Amino acid sequence: MNSNTNEKIAFSLLILATLIVTGFVLVILAYIILNGYGAISIEFLTQMPNRMMTAGGIFPAIVGTIALIIGSMLVALPLGVMAAIYLNEYAGESRTTWLIEMAINNLAGTPSVVFGLFGLALFVKYFDFGPSILSASLTLALLILPVIIRASEEALLAVPNEYRESSLALGVSKWQTIRYVVLPAAIPGVVTGSVLSIGRVAGETAPILFTGAAYFLPRMPDSIYSQFMALPYHLFVLATAGTNISETRSIQYGTALVLLIIVLGINLVAVVIRRHYRNKLKI
Repeated sequence: MNSNTNEKIAFSLLILATLIVTGFVLVILAYIILNGYGAISIEFLTQMPNRMMTAGGIFPAIVGTIALIIGSMLVALPLGVMAAIYLNEYAGESRTTWLIEMAINNLAGTPSVVFGLFGLALFVKYFDFGPSILSASLTLALLILPVIIRASEEALLAVPNEYRESSLALGVSKWQTIRYVVLPAAIPGVVTGSVLSIGRVAGETAPILFTGAAYFLPRMPDSIYSQFMALPYHLFVLATAGTNISETRSIQYGTALVLLIIVLGINLVAVVIRRHYRNKLKI
């Protein structure tokens, strides 16, 4: 076979793989929407749960999930970006750098339940934060830190060296070059890593199970030291707590649909931000 034939075959396989993945995503979305849209209402989104979560709304779980996303990103995003800047811009090739990179890789491959146990031991017990939004947010921040570091590193590596050299040639300091030239150019890639992290934070159950998620809490948390409800744990309990599946089926899929909408909504905002910065770079 000539090169043109090989190229056509490879291109066809890539298209087929893309269609298969897209098909699976659409099937999952359609299944959740068809089973969950009937439960969506103003009352479902704004009321407290009752009858041990087999009736009522999911408002505390929505607030708890959003609080976890905000809390974990406030910790993980600056730490991850700063770590990536150090590794990419300041740390040279050395044994210490190699050890740091290996630690990040190992952290990325650690099961989420291990993070939950670590958060229980460190934040809940040792620092005495108790089962709370703070403990869960810090645990989730550790969970997503490797994703943000890796995405930020790749974004920084994608910035052409000409940007750095031109800035330094004008007498600008290295830190000012990173802050005003390199980092703005890398923001679209950093936002991509943040989007992946938000999706993982919103969907994790094991870490919050150990660090503060409540089984049934028909009230709002009053501080970061309060226990909370969260959509993924709410969904987990509905599916596994021995309740009547036929009675809670619509609530289960309604909860899954709300969680999906929140993640997609935040991702959409992140895409808009990324496109804004890409357009600025083109100007």
